[in-house]
Amino acid sequence: MTGTDPSGEPTTDLAPPRRALAVGAHPDDIEFGCGATLAKWSDAGTQVHLLVLTDGSKGTWDRDTDPAVLGAARVAEQEEAGRILGAAAVHHLSCVDGELTNGRAERARVCEVIRRTRPDVLLTHDPWKRYRLHPDHRNAGLLTLDAVVAARDPHFFPEQRLEPHRPDVVLLFEAEVIDHYERVDATFAAKVNALLAHRSQWHSTMGIDASAPDAEAQHRAFVARLRCELEELGAAIGGGLAEGFKRIDEV
Repeated sequence: MTGTDPSGEPTTDLAPPRRALAVGAHPDDIEFGCGATLAKWSDAGTQVHLLVLTDGSKGTWDRDTDPAVLGAARVAEQEEAGRILGAAAVHHLSCVDGELTNGRAERARVCEVIRRTRPDVLLTHDPWKRYRLHPDHRNAGLLTLDAVVAARDPHFFPEQRLEPHRPDVVLLFEAEVIDHYERVDATFAAKVNALLAHRSQWHSTMGIDASAPDAEAQHRAFVARLRCELEELGAAIGGGLAEGFKRIDEV
């Protein structure tokens, strides 16, 4: 079943789950994809967990940056972003940025996080979005969905000695087809602040050069672009700000 009601209309606003797990390829992917939704649920009492699959160590245009130093900075940035979103914990797989694969070892590790955190709702990248360039985004979606299948069935990775777990709903962000929306007017600021916690990404991802004379204008422009994106999504459900997903109920 997908995220449409019997009339064929998109669904909106799940009841806040008891537990949610969001899985992203890099530090900041979760914030871009579903940060406001996670903040909304956290405010409502959901135990939110974040799982970041790579170390983000290639996320710069500066040739002189030491990848190890950048990776350490991005871990710290992600922890701060998680705090802003109200996450109970941030989990790091620490695979090398740009080299994420959907192998058995990686699948076992993601499966273990799912079984330990036991989310009612799991959120991750849509691996089937057309013309996606970054291999980590494609592989993150496939890896996570394959791990969902493993986590639900007892004969996958029995050496973990953990009870199987099946989420009730999977929500795919950056989706090719959107059929579920979460209204996020009240938590747009949390999404913005969580993204801005990723200061190493200001220049390359957000178009903000902190040393430029017009840095404040660049900051405002980034927030305006983000608001415009969420307004476009909200227009599909009558207005306001929204994040959009592909919804999978038959997990």
